[in-house]
Amino acid sequence: MSEAFSDHIHSILKTLPDSPGVYQYYDKEGVLLYVGKAKNLKKRVTSYFTKEHDNGRLRLMVRKIHDIKTIKVNTELDALLLENNLIKNLNPRYNINLRDDKTYPWIIIKNERFPRLFHTRQYVKDGSEYYGPYASVQIMHTLLDLIRQLYPLRSCSYDLNEENIAKKKFRPCLDYHIGKCKAPCVGYQTAEDYNDNMKHIREIIKGDIHFAIRDMKKQMHALSENLAFEEAANLKKKIDLLERYQSKSTIVHPSITDTDVFSIISDEKSAYVSYFKVMNGAIIQAQTIELKKKLEETDEEMLVFAINEIRLRFHSQSKEILVPFEPELEFPGARYSVPKIGDKKQLLDLCFRNAESYKREREKQLAIVDPERHTDRIMQQMMKDLRLTEEPRRIEGFDNSNIQGNFAVSAMPVFIDGKPAKKEYRHFNVKTVEGPDDFATMEEVIYRRYSRVLHENSPMPQLIVIDGGKGQLGAAVNSLQKLGLMGKVAVIGIAKRLEEIYFPGDSVPLYLDKRSETLKVIQQIRDEAHRFGITHHRNKRSRETFKTELSEIKGISDKTAQKLLTELKSVKQIKEATLEDLSKIIGQAKGKLVYDHFYQKEEGREHI
Repeated sequence: MSEAFSDHIHSILKTLPDSPGVYQYYDKEGVLLYVGKAKNLKKRVTSYFTKEHDNGRLRLMVRKIHDIKTIKVNTELDALLLENNLIKNLNPRYNINLRDDKTYPWIIIKNERFPRLFHTRQYVKDGSEYYGPYASVQIMHTLLDLIRQLYPLRSCSYDLNEENIAKKKFRPCLDYHIGKCKAPCVGYQTAEDYNDNMKHIREIIKGDIHFAIRDMKKQMHALSENLAFEEAANLKKKIDLLERYQSKSTIVHPSITDTDVFSIISDEKSAYVSYFKVMNGAIIQAQTIELKKKLEETDEEMLVFAINEIRLRFHSQSKEILVPFEPELEFPGARYSVPKIGDKKQLLDLCFRNAESYKREREKQLAIVDPERHTDRIMQQMMKDLRLTEEPRRIEGFDNSNIQGNFAVSAMPVFIDGKPAKKEYRHFNVKTVEGPDDFATMEEVIYRRYSRVLHENSPMPQLIVIDGGKGQLGAAVNSLQKLGLMGKVAVIGIAKRLEEIYFPGDSVPLYLDKRSETLKVIQQIRDEAHRFGITHHRNKRSRETFKTELSEIKGISDKTAQKLLTELKSVKQIKEATLEDLSKIIGQAKGKLVYDHFYQKEEGREHI
């Protein structure tokens, strides 16, 4: 906060009320910076100026605040509604940004004597009934087609008042002759009969198909009893059509009815909220929205914002709201449920997978369209998850390999901007450790690596990943302390069994979400260290075996020995080869050296 405005701001803070309301921050030019809601205006607003903020964007905004205006309301919910309206109308710079660049369609039942039914993208407050909006245009058209197959409705825009019909101002159109309309325009269908159909249509649009089926079955039985078999058969076809539509829609238990379902997944920059509207076991509406964070908003803040926005958008009056956790703010006439088992839990999990899938698709698009921004997002997320002070742009990993203490090696993969940088990979042959001592091996390798980095003034990583638990991490820390690097470079260990993340000096491990990108990057580093280490270990073991069997022959180079192995496949075959065979491969002089070496070792071998 600038000193020039501190007295003014402090005077405002002292007079703030202890009541719910909305606060607005302005800069010195009078530009609106931020709109927020509070259960207690005094506590909430004061916290901006008394707390240390880790987020740079938040610190910058607080420094810019020159004036504060507040609006008192009766409840926290009133504050949320007012905040939502102000954000939409004023678009403050630092508020959550709802990514919603589409105008979704609605189904409208027009406010007329014989109401028309059609879809529209314009919401006009003219007394008509609007249902939606529909995120999927295909679902909306499927529903409209179903209704038009079930009920003949007028499509004309004539003013069908009683006087016009009595004066016979209209004539039946083609829709009447092909059975799509019963011609109320000329009095062939009464307003009462037409509106009975509209009552069924409203229930179908709301998702209550049971009501329509039940009513139609009553009509069908009545027609059958009156021997009107043809009309009863037509009703039976409509019932079958409705039941087929219902069977395609039902994916949860039919006891779950009139329920809103919300789930959220978030990262450093955005939150993704998925929504289902469930009626009679059928998901009749679904939508996922992306909310852009501005000031490190919590998942609870983002979820409450989304619940309010979506329930307003869909005009939802559902009394039950399924959520992954219970927010503090309640909505009148509705209660939260956090299911742990059963059909509702499966429905909530499905909603979460929907949000997760949407997030993945957005990230894939971002990786293609703006790879640099995609990388920045992952780096920011890793920095937050691993409690780092800077982005881990360069990460070095370590893993040891040996068999019963023999041929001990260590591998070091390098990741730059979250991706393998294979030209930077290094491996180490362990020099000072005897026997299978993984901790001592790790201590030697870490010391050798970073003493060289310091000596050569090479790039220092922002993060070191040790493949192993507390023991291996402790060994690495010992070397870093000797080199004076503790506190200058972050180091963590990852244990294989449960994928625990260990920090120096902390006995309680961190468990990252199995789906988190941070864990995936760390696992990839660990797997690369293991793969690279095993490959180097095999090569070294092969070379050592090769050396003890062939390279000890004076006058035979590694290249010559390799030539023999390539031709004869094994040392055993070389031992059994004749002098003539050896001479053909490596020449007579060298062939005799090899032949005599093995002949002397195995006396009694037959000479040519």
